Amino acid sequence: MVFFAVLAAVFVVFAAMRLLGVDGGRLTASLIALTPYWIVCGLLLAALTLALRHWWIGGTVLVLALVLGGVVVPRAFSSAQPQVHGRTLHVMSSNMYYGEADPQTIVRLVRENQVDVLNLLELTPQAVSALEAAGLFELLPHRVLEPARRGAGSGLVSRYPVTQLSLAGPSGFAQPSARLDLGGGVSVEVVAAHPTAPVADAGTWKSEIAGLPHPDPDGPVRILAGDFNATLDHGTLRDLIATGYTDAGDATGEGFTSTWPSKLLPPPVAIDHVLVDQRAAVTAYRVFPMPNSDHKAVFAAITLP
Repeated sequence: MVFFAVLAAVFVVFAAMRLLGVDGGRLTASLIALTPYWIVCGLLLAALTLALRHWWIGGTVLVLALVLGGVVVPRAFSSAQPQVHGRTLHVMSSNMYYGEADPQTIVRLVRENQVDVLNLLELTPQAVSALEAAGLFELLPHRVLEPARRGAGSGLVSRYPVTQLSLAGPSGFAQPSARLDLGGGVSVEVVAAHPTAPVADAGTWKSEIAGLPHPDPDGPVRILAGDFNATLDHGTLRDLIATGYTDAGDATGEGFTSTWPSKLLPPPVAIDHVLVDQRAAVTAYRVFPMPNSDHKAVFAAITLP
């Protein structure tokens, strides 16, 4: 009885933090990323305790697990998008894992998916040279690159002319941004997002996500794409989305599709995202394996207003 009560108390605390949007510190932020797994554990715990006639324990855990499920399950279903009929922009982001990701695969994905703008995280000078040799800059000639040793750099390459901006706040990783001129008076602002991981410093993680730019209703459509080191279960990320973004995976019913790690352990989660200004419509979202990287690449097709 005491054993099950302790397990139930842990689940109740966790469920309350998730429902209230409290990410807490390094440990709790890491555990909140596993919310879908926690729901399954909660349902199993409820079934076991109810079978043993621990009614209050089982009932409490069951109710909370069902409430959490009600919050999480909708991301498996697509949602209505704005009725817009402008240009279509193809966006892809790939964390290169300290520059080790296979450049040939990146170039192939860019070509096959007609990518217009590619964000590269953990970009090193050596990776830039490898991507150039693989022909990336022949497909996407315009660039804002901030490579750095040990994976602290990032870059943004585009089919369209770019004007470098400074939209993101201070960060331990480079987070370049640019305005893309699509022609015909149409422009889009893109940020290569890469906040630090909460397991390194939860306070810095929260401040760096908070420092990412909000949509500007009076300016061009804004897109944030990259490795956010956060899932849709983190209140910190949901607060950013609530400023006027749509998560591309969530919008297309792919919110549970994991992007990290490429292996089975730790449990796979979705921490790479494409956040799209709500004035635009997400028409497609895909996740691609990336050889030699611990992250998968994420892709979104976006129709502009």
